[in-house]
Amino acid sequence: GLLLDTERLCMRIFKQACETLSLPFHKDAYLSIIGRNASGIEVILRNAYGDDLPQLHHEWKQNYDAITHHQAIGLKDGVIELLQWLKENNIPTSVATSTRKELAKIKLDLAGISGYFDNLTCGCEVAHGKPNPEIYLLAASRLGIDPSECLAFEDSNNGVLAAVSAGMQTFQIPDLVEPSDEIIALGHTIKPSLADVLHKLKS
Repeated sequence: GLLLDTERLCMRIFKQACETLSLPFHKDAYLSIIGRNASGIEVILRNAYGDDLPQLHHEWKQNYDAITHHQAIGLKDGVIELLQWLKENNIPTSVATSTRKELAKIKLDLAGISGYFDNLTCGCEVAHGKPNPEIYLLAASRLGIDPSECLAFEDSNNGVLAAVSAGMQTFQIPDLVEPSDEIIALGHTIKPSLADVLHKLKS
């Protein structure tokens, strides 16, 4: 959702899976899983879909993987420019994603941006996913940088809560879900694109 235009693709395939199985699309439940790791997603979707979840999850994952394992997903506005600027200024970078590691690597490789990052920290490597700050704290420790010295770039509200809780200076670029009043009250910086974030960093 931040680097790659994954969220719209993922939601479209989820809706198609619901239609295939003649299940309702619970939009509020779906939007609340954005930014969460696998276990967090399962809790929310099981509450919404009950015993239909295993079949729904299989249909959704099978169709999503068929695309994401073989096709590059489009980059969001400003991604390459920001990554190049960070690299030129010798600023170490990490991906902290709720996506499972195997798929995250494939997505970054296909998009041609994996070489920009010093490490990759995934939801499967922490006990508590976003909005818990654990994934950000682990990513910072792998970079050898104090969290208070880190910039975090996030699209999801769950991710923003995690980054702010980790003590990082946080920039939010909302994707499918606009920040709620509770999120806005955190006082972080909200911008429409990473291109706007880069402009602010340069100034």
